[in-house]
Amino acid sequence: MKFGVLVFPGSNCDHDTYHVIAEVARQPVTFLWHDSEDLQGVDAVLVPGGFAYGDYLRTGAIARFSPVMQSVKRFAESGGLVLGICNGFQILTEAGLLPGALMRNAGLKYICKQVHLRTETADSPFTNRLTKGEVVQMPIGHMEGNYFCEQDELDRLEAEDRIAFRYCTAEGETTAEANPNGSLSNIAGILNAGRNVLGMMPHPDRSSELLLGSADGWKVFASMVGVLAAR
Repeated sequence: MKFGVLVFPGSNCDHDTYHVIAEVARQPVTFLWHDSEDLQGVDAVLVPGGFAYGDYLRTGAIARFSPVMQSVKRFAESGGLVLGICNGFQILTEAGLLPGALMRNAGLKYICKQVHLRTETADSPFTNRLTKGEVVQMPIGHMEGNYFCEQDELDRLEAEDRIAFRYCTAEGETTAEANPNGSLSNIAGILNAGRNVLGMMPHPDRSSELLLGSADGWKVFASMVGVLAAR
């Protein structure tokens, strides 16, 4: 198997994500430059966090038009695995690969801290190493993490079991106090209709080794590795 990590002007978690695949998962991985349409035969695409194109206009608005994203869209449409983390989630919504939008945090401040997440589904290539209801800890670092979609889209996400993670307390309660950014229904991550694209604001790349305070994020990457190995 082979992973590809996108690199945009302004990406700042590309090396973090690359490190997890190369040193923790010990799988082949390559960087994919934003102005190239060549995905180099990868089996999974990772869209990392950062500030692609300086977040000008709005987060992900310019990145969606980059040549590499046109290839990523075709890759996803053919069933390829795509994981968007933080800014990557924002880019995937702008590109139409995931529904909804990421808006300014409710408090209008940048937030960087550890949060708890409740696993809402284990039925995906990204969460099959987790159990439904399992509480994990990962860090966030964003200014525009406030997820929003129309009510009919939220109903669809719920009905199709496409909400991957929700912000919660350490005990798994999805309270307003546990919601760091005002996201609709405490949503922290969602899947596309084909279940092969995941966008999430928390950082599994920054929580895949105990040295960083939590290794819970490793389960997201381990899920992907297991699925790809079985293909």
